Amino acid sequence: MKKGKLIIFSAPSGAGKTTIVQHLLKTFPDKIAFSISATTRQARGDEQHNKDYYFISKDEFLHKVAKHEFVEFEEVYSGTFYGTLHSEIERIWNEGKSVIFDLDVEGGLRLKKKYEENALAIFVQPPSLEVLIERLKGRGTDSDEKIIERINKAAKELAYAPKFDVILKNDDLHTACSQAEDLVLNFMNKKD
Repeated sequence: MKKGKLIIFSAPSGAGKTTIVQHLLKTFPDKIAFSISATTRQARGDEQHNKDYYFISKDEFLHKVAKHEFVEFEEVYSGTFYGTLHSEIERIWNEGKSVIFDLDVEGGLRLKKKYEENALAIFVQPPSLEVLIERLKGRGTDSDEKIIERINKAAKELAYAPKFDVILKNDDLHTACSQAEDLVLNFMNKKD
């Protein structure tokens, strides 16, 4: 099977990566498709199984780990696992599309290392940690305890930015989406 391309968006929670990825999916529906991650966490808001995530039990997740069904996986928060299934990447490549990811920072770097030149790793950087805190609180989807956990993790994740191919500053969402379009088109049009 011919290897396709992977476009990886990573960032601390609340930086805007999901919004940017959703924009790109609407802009390039014939060129890219979203890699649905598996997770052991519960659905938030109007998230749907088989669309936003594959919501599975911790036992099922660990069984898939043992069977080497994941390209990458991580215990992102204590007791909460996320991972990318081999079958998900193959499904999208078989459609003739590039795979776009919305991943945590460490998962993004692991994918980049595994796929090297076939992957573009983009770090979405928020204007500041203070803005990130405001965004997380404004979402209204997490408890105060979970917000504190996300903020502590974000402070560490910001240090990973230089390890990515590109740092995309999200000071203004419209500008960041436009820049993301250019990055993705240039990468997809690049000859192997």
